[in-house]
Amino acid sequence: MDQGVPRDAATRLRDLGYDCTHVGEIGRSKAADDEILAWALEKKGIVVTLDADFHMILAVSGASGPSVVRLRMQGLGAQEVVGQVHEVLVRFGADLKRGSLVTVKANKTTCHKLPIGGSD
Repeated sequence: MDQGVPRDAATRLRDLGYDCTHVGEIGRSKAADDEILAWALEKKGIVVTLDADFHMILAVSGASGPSVVRLRMQGLGAQEVVGQVHEVLVRFGADLKRGSLVTVKANKTTCHKLPIGGSD
């Protein structure tokens, strides 16, 4: 989970059985976005963020991973983040394992497979 996401959400997701790490827990709270992406790719993880830059970096680079979930709802508390992330993992789990960009808005969630512009 990226810095803007409540740190407590990682703890709550772990309580639900998810392997989840907040960047602040591993001393990367000031890491650049590309460093976080590289770490997630190495760990075969998914980045959860409020930041549009992660989607842009992956789209422009033509990368096929890691997957990124962008929450486009400001002011979410830890419990709301947990609910949104859990819903995304249930709904798009297979896509996220293959490499996807998921955008969560209040009334709509979209999923685009990586690499952007690649064939399905």
